[in-house]
Amino acid sequence: MQTHREYSWSEFARIPDTPSGRENGRTHGVCITRGGNVVVFHQAHNALVTYDSDGTILSAVGGDRWLGAHGLSRIVENGTEFLWLTDQFTGEVVKVTLDGETIQAIDRPPCSPYDAGGKYSPTWAAQNPDNGEIWVADGYGASLVHRFSPGGTYRATLDGTEGAGRFSCPHGLGFRKASGGPELWITDRGNRRVVVYDADGKYVRRTDVTHSPCTVDFHDDLVVIPELFTGVKILNADTLEVLAEIGANPDVTPDHRPDGWPNLAGTPFVTPGVFNSPHAACFAPDGDIYVVEWIIGGRITRLQRKP
Repeated sequence: MQTHREYSWSEFARIPDTPSGRENGRTHGVCITRGGNVVVFHQAHNALVTYDSDGTILSAVGGDRWLGAHGLSRIVENGTEFLWLTDQFTGEVVKVTLDGETIQAIDRPPCSPYDAGGKYSPTWAAQNPDNGEIWVADGYGASLVHRFSPGGTYRATLDGTEGAGRFSCPHGLGFRKASGGPELWITDRGNRRVVVYDADGKYVRRTDVTHSPCTVDFHDDLVVIPELFTGVKILNADTLEVLAEIGANPDVTPDHRPDGWPNLAGTPFVTPGVFNSPHAACFAPDGDIYVVEWIIGGRITRLQRKP
């Protein structure tokens, strides 16, 4: 399958050269600020890194706080930009400023799966742009999606049985502003599907055109979905039709990976034009796409739309 648009492929930037970045440094989240800066969340010292549009590092903050850096999503409240971050190791879910200052924290919900010491490992958080509710995906723990009030009070939990079936690693979350109101998109990675709910947590629809969907991001009527095993798909957000698939690696599939995958940097498996392990992707306002990958040392790619 070929993309319906042409993109030029380039390495956008590299993570800071630190001991923890060389040891781990996996790039897990990416977003674009209103000013055009690129924010990356990676598993290393000073996990929250901001680049300008040319790939020059503007700041790197966090110290050793987010060594389990995972989910990253951007919101705008009353004209101010904030980020929701999740740490898969510590279970931290926080809203921060672009400089990393904590504004709000969401505690582990009081749910029975956690009563007897059940694992809680949040992978993503997203905030409803209309009513401010916060939704948290426990993708690596109990495979649940939790709903909180704007102030952080626990309200409800989705487990998937109210929709397409029990979740298996609900990994990423994202809100889309649709004509009928906000939609909550959930990448149900273990089930190889994406499911869509309305803002009240009612199941709407699903698509099975993905095989390992990690996250979602939206631009006009498009949705971009990075696939861990591999490639990046672009869908029509209304019809769920696949419009493009970019950079799929024929040597990496959900059922077969090369020895040592995903940490194949320096081998022929990690080359320009082919993705290795896409973990997050986002649109820029002009339609360019930024992709980060789950690989030691990180990988940040820009797919620049040609005129």
